[in-house]
Amino acid sequence: QLQLVESGGGLVQPGGSLRLSCAASGFTLDDDYTIGWFRQAPGKEREGVSCISGGSGSTKYADSVQGRFFVSMDSAKNAMYLHMNSLKPEDTAIYYCSALRTGVLLGSCITLTYDTWGQGTQVTVSS
Repeated sequence: QLQLVESGGGLVQPGGSLRLSCAASGFTLDDDYTIGWFRQAPGKEREGVSCISGGSGSTKYADSVQGRFFVSMDSAKNAMYLHMNSLKPEDTAIYYCSALRTGVLLGSCITLTYDTWGQGTQVTVSS
């Protein structure tokens, strides 16, 4: 059974940092997979935050987090991470990790339809 489990969410002050982790089980996260991080704030649609394309390892970020967030994957630990810096109140949301076995991905990893999702972890940015 393919499973993703997020951790690392919490309450942080504006300007602070958090690192979200996503542990995979039932499969091996390697460059055969495209991975993504999404978030959903109350009353808003889910939005793509960042992703790593399978094969190339190229990364993509939403404009709202560009320069503040950094995505990474560690195949040895079978996990992916979202490093979030300079957090703002508008970053408050439930964050989800996702994965899809794509091989070499030619299209956009942000708009991809993923088939494996974590349960989500709450991030609250507030003073």
